[in-house]
Amino acid sequence: MKQRCRLYLITPPSFELAAFSQALTEALAGGDVACVQLRLKDVSDAEILRIGAALKPIVQNAGAAFILNDRPELAAKLDADGVHVGQEDASYAEARAALGKDRIVGVTCHNSRDLAYAAAEAGADYVAFGAFHPTGTKQPKFWAEPDILEIWQETMETPCVAIGGIIVENGEALARAGADFLAVSAGVWAYPEGPRAAVAAFNGMFDRLASEPSAD
Repeated sequence: MKQRCRLYLITPPSFELAAFSQALTEALAGGDVACVQLRLKDVSDAEILRIGAALKPIVQNAGAAFILNDRPELAAKLDADGVHVGQEDASYAEARAALGKDRIVGVTCHNSRDLAYAAAEAGADYVAFGAFHPTGTKQPKFWAEPDILEIWQETMETPCVAIGGIIVENGEALARAGADFLAVSAGVWAYPEGPRAAVAAFNGMFDRLASEPSAD
């Protein structure tokens, strides 16, 4: 069987905590989720810590890793499972220093294999490529093509994440191209049948692809 792709869930850019806690619990009941990234912009440190403390046990109790976006020092305070840093955020070295060697540190690499090679060689636990599709979450500055995933999978061991406007309908091509994880936000939270059904749909697709006969 092929290596099975997994779901990397990203929170909406803003939400009401009580309602979202329920939606998150529902989503995580839909099937396998590798991790949940708390991604909040223009929010105070105190608010990130408050929300993170509430969501972390929901995520971890479902067997997923709790990852904070951008802020290694807050990830350390939350005792999060990891942090994801962009090219304009803290450096990989700063993130690793804040979280230690046993936590997850992922790095945004846009559409650049050079950035990804540098991050992988430094010790990143995963590299993220994108955006692959238009997204309402943020205005992408960089666009990536699926072949970057194919090349990465053929040449490197470090896992790769595909991100940017991914929904069930367009995710299959990225999983086929070699993404180890699909990072999804609105594709789950805005799914017509609800977040639980979205997670189930992604997992159904991953299972189907993993069971296909290998081309070689």
